[in-house]
Amino acid sequence: MAGRIEDYALIGDMQTAALVCRDGTVDWLCLPRFDSHAIFAGLLGTEEHGFWRLGPAHASDAPPPTAARRTYRGDSLILESEWDTPRGTVRVIDFMPPRDGAPQLIRIVEGVSGRVPMRSALRMRFSYGRVVPWVHKHEGRTVAVAGPDSVWFDAETETYGKSLTTYSDFTVAPGERIAFTISWEPSHKQPPALPEPEQSLEATEEFWREWVEHCTYHGPYREAVIRSLITLKALTYAPTGGIVAAPTTSLPEDIGGVRNWDYRYTWLRDAAITLSSLLRTGYREEARAWREWLLRAVAGDPENLQIMYGIAGERELGEAELDWLPGYEASAPVRVGNGAAHQLQLDVYGEVTEALHLAHMTGLARNDYASLLQLKLIRYLEDHWDEPDEGIWEVRGPRRHFVHSKVMAWVAVDRTIKLIESGDADGPLERWRELRDDIHRDVCEKGYDKERNTFTQSYGSKELDASLLLIPQMGFLPPDDKRVIGTIEAIQRELSTSDGFILRYPTQGDDEGVDGLPGDEGAFLACSFWMADDLAMIGRVDEARKLFEKLLSLRNDLGLLAEEWDPRLQRQVGNFPQAFSHVPLIDTALRLTASGAYGG
Repeated sequence: MAGRIEDYALIGDMQTAALVCRDGTVDWLCLPRFDSHAIFAGLLGTEEHGFWRLGPAHASDAPPPTAARRTYRGDSLILESEWDTPRGTVRVIDFMPPRDGAPQLIRIVEGVSGRVPMRSALRMRFSYGRVVPWVHKHEGRTVAVAGPDSVWFDAETETYGKSLTTYSDFTVAPGERIAFTISWEPSHKQPPALPEPEQSLEATEEFWREWVEHCTYHGPYREAVIRSLITLKALTYAPTGGIVAAPTTSLPEDIGGVRNWDYRYTWLRDAAITLSSLLRTGYREEARAWREWLLRAVAGDPENLQIMYGIAGERELGEAELDWLPGYEASAPVRVGNGAAHQLQLDVYGEVTEALHLAHMTGLARNDYASLLQLKLIRYLEDHWDEPDEGIWEVRGPRRHFVHSKVMAWVAVDRTIKLIESGDADGPLERWRELRDDIHRDVCEKGYDKERNTFTQSYGSKELDASLLLIPQMGFLPPDDKRVIGTIEAIQRELSTSDGFILRYPTQGDDEGVDGLPGDEGAFLACSFWMADDLAMIGRVDEARKLFEKLLSLRNDLGLLAEEWDPRLQRQVGNFPQAFSHVPLIDTALRLTASGAYGG
C-alpha cells in the first residue's frame, strides 16, 4: 500500500519527476516526460504495478522501516534520508541530474556508522503497471525493454532476479558509498552512457545553488518561499518552458471518491500565476521561456484558446480510464488525459493577460507578438464575455455565468487598456473603456446579493465561491469597499472548515453539486492563502499572519503541499506537489513581508 501523500518527497530533472516515500520506495516515475507512461505506478496500485525500494534489509513479512530523518541538501532537490538501525546508521541520497543526455534517477547509499545490511528491490512495469518488460543482461548491465522503451539499471553491487524483480543485497560500512542508477533510452537506440553518480551529484548541487542565488526575496519566510520556488522550477518542462500543474495523476481530492484528475499538463491559469510569482522573485528567464511557450501553443488561433495544453503545446489531451489500476487508497477511476481541455473558461483570458501585463511592467524584453496576442484575446472577449462557462473550477455540470469569470474578463480588458495607454500597442481605446465599464456594471448588478452584502458564485445563485476573494487582488474593487469586506466575511462564515481553512464552494455529499460530481472534498489550499491575502489587504494583518503560518504548518517535513487539506482525516489530498498551492504561498509571503505582518 502506498504511503500517505505527505509521506512523499519530490525529485526531478525539470523534464519529469519521481516521488520517494519515507521508506525509500520510489512509487511514481514517468519516463521520459512528465506526461509519459509510468514505469513505477505503485502509487496508484500495488507493488505489482512497479516500484523501487532501497533501504535497510528487513524481514519479508514485516513492513519496510521508515527513515528516521530526511531533508533536502541545502536549497536543492537532492533528497537525503537516514535510517537508524540496530547495526548502525545509513543514508540514501536520491536525485535526478538536470538532463544532459538520457534521463537518470541516481541513488547513492552512504554508510554513516556501523555495518548496515541493505537491499535494493527494483520492479519495473511499463505502461502504468500493465506491461512486464523483458529484463536481461547486456554487456554486464541490466536492461528492461518493452515496445519503444528501455530502462537501463547500473549497480555497483551484484544483482539477481527473483519473482520478476531485480534485487541486490549488500552491507555498507562507515564512509562507504554505493550507487545505483536507472537511465531511460528509446529501445531502438544504442545503450545510454554509463552513469557517473558522484560527478552528477556534484553538478546537480551546483545547478541548484546557482539557481537559488537569483532569488530576490530575503524576508522572514525565505525558507518556505525558496522551497516553493524550487518546486515550481521542478514542475517546469525545461525544453519548452511549459509548467505542469503537478507531476501526478489521480491522487484523489476525496479519498475513496471519483474526484481524480490528471494534472501533468500546462493549465494557462496555473502557469500564468506561476509566472507572476517567478517574476516577483527575480526569475525572468523562466518568465521569458513561459511567454515563448504560450505564443507557440496559442499560435495564430487565439479564438480557439484552450484552458490547458500539453507540455510542448499539444492540444489533444483525450481522457481515458486505466481500469487495471485500483487507484490510490481505492480512489477510482485512475484517469490519464484531461477532458476539461476544451471547456470554455473565460477567466483564463484574464490570467494570461495579467501575466503578460506583469511581464511588460517588470521590464521583460518586449515581444510584439505577445502584444498582438493580447489584442486578439480582447477582440474575442468582446463577443463572448457575457456567455456562461465552466469557470475556474472546471465544473462538469451545466455552464453558468460565474462571477469570477466575468471579473477576470474585466481584468483582461483593463490590462489591455493599460498596454495601449502606455503607447506599446494600438487599439480602440474608447470602445474598450466602455466594454470595461459594461462588464464591471454587469457583475455588480447581477453577481451581488444586496441582502447578504456579498458577491455570489454565479448570477442569480445564493452559493458562495472562494474565487471571489480575488476581486480586490485583481483591482476590480478596492479592499475597503463594503461589498469586498462583506464577501470576505461571508466566505469566512459559510466556506470555512472547523480548523479555519477555506473550501472552494459548497458540495453536496452523495448528491451532485454545482460541479456535476458526487462526493465532498477538502479545503483547497490556494483559497486559504487568498483569504490570508484579503485579510491583510483589509487591515486584519494579525489574523492574516496567523492563517498563513497555520497553512505553513500543513506542509510536509520537506515543505511540500498537495492541492487540498482534508479536515476530517487531517491529511493532504489531491495531486502532489501542486503548483497552485505553492504559488499563492509565495504571493502571501511577499504581501505579509511588505506589510510587516510577521512574527518573531
